[in-house]
This record gives sequence, C-alpha cells and structure tokens, in this order.
Amino acid sequence: MLANFPYELQIALRYTSAQRRSERNPMLSVISLISVSGIALGVAALIVVLSVMNGFQKEVAARMLSMIPHIEVIDERGGLPNWEQTLAQARSNPAVSGGAPFVTLQGMLLYDETMRPVAVQGILPSAEKTVSAIAERMKGGKLDDLQPGRFNIVLGYELANKLSVKAGDKLSLLVAPQGGNATSWTPRRQVFTVTGLFNVGHNDFDSGVALVHIDDARAVEQLELPSGLRLSLHDLHQAPKVAQELMVSMPEHLMFRDWTRQNEVWFAALQSQKRMMFLILVLIIAVAAFNLVSTLVMKVNDKQADIAILRTLGASPRSIMAVFMMQGALVGVIGTVAGVAAGVLFALNIDVIMPVVEKLLGSKLLSKEIYFLSSVPSDPQWQDVVMIGGVSVALAFLATLYPSYGAARINPAESLRYE
Repeated sequence: MLANFPYELQIALRYTSAQRRSERNPMLSVISLISVSGIALGVAALIVVLSVMNGFQKEVAARMLSMIPHIEVIDERGGLPNWEQTLAQARSNPAVSGGAPFVTLQGMLLYDETMRPVAVQGILPSAEKTVSAIAERMKGGKLDDLQPGRFNIVLGYELANKLSVKAGDKLSLLVAPQGGNATSWTPRRQVFTVTGLFNVGHNDFDSGVALVHIDDARAVEQLELPSGLRLSLHDLHQAPKVAQELMVSMPEHLMFRDWTRQNEVWFAALQSQKRMMFLILVLIIAVAAFNLVSTLVMKVNDKQADIAILRTLGASPRSIMAVFMMQGALVGVIGTVAGVAAGVLFALNIDVIMPVVEKLLGSKLLSKEIYFLSSVPSDPQWQDVVMIGGVSVALAFLATLYPSYGAARINPAESLRYE
C-alpha cells in the first residue's frame, strides 16, 4: 500500500518510525519522543482548560438564570402601575413566554445575635413560576407557602446556615426607612417566619437572597406599586433582540434590561480570560513545536549520507525539502492526535478525576465562595478542539521550514567525501 505513496512520503514515514539501529545518534529517538510528548501535553492542557472555562460559564449562567429574569421591565417614573396590562402588552410579542411582578429591597436579617445582609425579593408565587426555576430548587417547604399578610419568608440554603435557622423559626428583617438620613435613622423592623429553603447552586443567591410575598414586601417598604416586571422568553439567547422590539412597541417611559446587560461585566471578563488563557497555553504548544527545529536539524545531520545518495539518484532539492517537512508534519500530527485524545478524555471525565486529585492533595481546588461552584464543570466544544488541533499542526509545520531548507542545500559531494 505504501508503494502507491510518493517516495518523499515513504522516506518521511521511514524516518518518523525511528529506525533506531540505523541512526548514528541514538539520542534522536529520545528527542523525537520528547517533541511528540511536548506537543501532546500542550494540546491536552489547552483542551482541558478551555473545556473547564466553557463549563464554568455554562453552569454559572444556568444557575444565574434560574433566579434572574431574561428581561426586566421598570417604569422610569417610579413603581409600575397596572402590571397585568403591561404584561399583556409584552405577551403580544410571541417570543415572551411569561411574566411576574416584583419588589426588591435591601435589609438585614437578625436571628438571636446573628445579623446578615440580605437582598429581599417580593414575588407573586403563582406568577414567579413562569419566570424562574426557584420553585424547582426548594429544599424544604413550598413557594406557595408565601401568602399575603402572613409574613412568611424563604431563605437561601447558605444564608439559613449562616443564621442557624430552620423552617418554623422566626427572625427579624430590618430595612432603612424611606428618606432616612445619617443623623436620624431608625430602621423598620418586621418579624418573618421561615417556611422554606432554596438551593440554586449559586453562592451569591444561596447566601444573600430571601423571598417574601410581594404584598408583604410592599408593606415593609411602604410601597403602593410593584418595582417592575420580570419577563421570560422561549429562547433566552434572543433577549437583546426582544428587549429592543419591546422598547419600540411599548410606552416610552418603560425601560427594558435583558440578562446579558445585567451581567455584562461578568461575561465580558470571562471571555477575556478565556482568550488570554488560549494565548498563554498556545505558547506551550509553540515551544514544543519549535523543539522540532533542533530535532530535525540533528536528523538532517544524521542523514547527510542518505540525502547525498538520494541526490545522486536524481532527487531534487525540493524533494529533499519535502521529505523533512513531511517528517516534521507527521510528528506534529502524531503529537496533536495524542494530545486531542488525552485532552478530550480528561475533559469528559473531569468529574471523576478531580475528586481523586483533591483527595490526594488534601484540599478543595474550587471554593464555592469565590467561584460560585463546588465542583469543576467541563464542556468540551468541537470548535475549540478543531481550532487547537489546527494551530498545533500549523506551528509544527512552520517549525520544519528552516531544517528542511538546510537539508535541501546539502552538497552531495561534500557529504559523501567522508563516507
């Protein structure tokens, strides 16, 4: 079968297969193995890192979107009157799937001698189920337990742990009065009964958010109207487009903010980090790929007699150059394929591998207080794998140009003189 290939490729395959006994320098085999291993390691590392960053972005975004709306509607004049009418107008857009009113207020929760800051969200439980997955993330109690006038409260799981409270306990919510000042500030105090806990898996929400009925929130804050309206979409990725459409079709005093704008800095920072990590790790592949330069230079020196014989048999300088370019490219391809296989395998099984690593190190590698997640996520994407493989092979090919050109310039007479 090899007989059908061009002779340049046949020779390149012969040299790449490391005919150790025919080599004058036995270290060439070791150096070639190091070159392949270096490329494979760099490719695998880059695939794993980008897969983890993809998984991190996907997991955090999913958990964030279980609590925040796809689009938030606020009346710039203050509270939102006739929210049902506003929702009906928004639902006229076929992309909108649901909506719910809300009230937000900042305060402090007090239980015994423990006090924690909290963002309180006043919700309408029956409508909230259409805009968030909070009802599915309850660890105790039900969202429907939030009844108007009963002053019940649902806490994030981590927040409840920090306060050392459980279902049935009573705690106090302290909020600043409207128009308070630094010289006269007496917070309003309202006692709430804990009826349930939720756990969305995002530390910011689990440790700093509480839910109450919207009427109770309005009573505490002394508000006549809801703060705004939350909308959900059939396709969350269409949020910027739908927000623009609603802005055009609905009254001018309404402001629309989609989820990408609410978290714009966070997503932009993550994309910037991903690009920087790609560039940094590509340097690892580049170092390994350009190690081929020294490998091929030594190979050319070792094979000078073979090159001279080929030249005397009629091989052109271009053919000699092609032999060593093919050999270097084959090393790059072998290293890339090995790296892709190892990287994808590691990325797909990172949920099994990382606990073992953490156990061996005796420490947790991912702090949920900092990274919002307690386990390492992974989402390998074929676009990244193809791009990494292409960059690796391209760098390996570039590394072959100098030694291959040197091989093509070898003088057959000079090389055979000492043979």
